[in-house]
Amino acid sequence: MTVRKEPPVRVAVVDDQSLLVSAFTVLIGTASDMVVVGTAHDGAAAVELCRSRTVDVVLMDIKMPVLDGVEATRRIRALPDPPAVLILTTFDRDDYVMTALRAGAAGFLLKDAGTGEFLDGIRRVHAGQTVLAPEATTHVVAAALRTGERPPDATVTTVPAPPDPYEAPPRTLVARALSTTTPREREVLALVGAGLTNQEIAARLYVAETTVKTHVSSLLGKLQCRDRIALAVLAHRSGVATDPSV
Repeated sequence: MTVRKEPPVRVAVVDDQSLLVSAFTVLIGTASDMVVVGTAHDGAAAVELCRSRTVDVVLMDIKMPVLDGVEATRRIRALPDPPAVLILTTFDRDDYVMTALRAGAAGFLLKDAGTGEFLDGIRRVHAGQTVLAPEATTHVVAAALRTGERPPDATVTTVPAPPDPYEAPPRTLVARALSTTTPREREVLALVGAGLTNQEIAARLYVAETTVKTHVSSLLGKLQCRDRIALAVLAHRSGVATDPSV
């Protein structure tokens, strides 16, 4: 029986530093299941690249000339059948974190991530998952919990704004939702809030990684969270991140 081979993941690399673009392109070239279909050095060029070519995943820097990575992400995600956008960052500007997520980014990957983590991050966002480097969790949560935080370009308008997936729901609703979770699910939620990956959670709880995935999926449904990032934020807002017995 002939096994059907999946087409490679088509990746676009966007960064204003030519050396980094070259390095990421070479790294992606070492993987047999992905290929670089284009590169760009500013956000405007990235948008045009995604309009003119079929791209599955965009590796996007934030600080770039002409058009920054946040606005480029927003415009790319507004395209028909848009690619997933994975933000490349050093986290020296925490104020960009939630704005990028609200613009439609699928998560964050540190520029100095290891080869395995880097390539796995591309595969995961292509599969529809959210990628959040463990080192990034504190930055994401801090930005989400900042009182009154809104994207810099937010303006008063008569058109209702779309619901913010990271906005804090009423405490009563959070408490009610948490009451439907099991003790094990609350343990998993606490560890997600601490920034642990599924593999690390599995090792900590002495269970299979597939079991952790099942718990995370259940939590996403019960707590009505869009993604793993929203789970981490809720874990901190509810106190579960510091006390899994809540």
